[in-house]
Amino acid sequence: MRILIQRVREASVDIGGERHSAIGAGMLVLTGIEEADTDTDVEWLCGKLLKLRIFDDEAGVMNRSAEETGADILIVSQFTLHASTRKGNRPSYIRAARPEKAVPLYESFVAAVRQGATGRVETGVFGADMQVALVNDGPVTIWIDSQNRE
Repeated sequence: MRILIQRVREASVDIGGERHSAIGAGMLVLTGIEEADTDTDVEWLCGKLLKLRIFDDEAGVMNRSAEETGADILIVSQFTLHASTRKGNRPSYIRAARPEKAVPLYESFVAAVRQGATGRVETGVFGADMQVALVNDGPVTIWIDSQNRE
């Protein structure tokens, strides 16, 4: 699994011209699932996400987590996080999991984040054509890949 985390002042998802979900200050989490992913990846990424210290403390230093601050979290599925651009100019998405595998893992990830979060957790709609808007705070953008645990 790959997640791209953006610390935001606000973020929202519109589908078909209608507001589906929105959050205030917190994190927008773009989430991609590949064929090799399992429940172990879900658990590991959820722990990293909720404990990641990207929010300012009283001294203005990024030293507090979403867990500590009650930050809102907006989780949006995005298979293009697994794009391969090695050959040619058209990205290949061969590593992205098919919906029959990806949907249960995505839902499991959302459920795990909801269980551990202290703020609101909102989502997009898996497979939908979504318009995602955000005001990046910092900007702070962090990439985490459960297959490459650095």
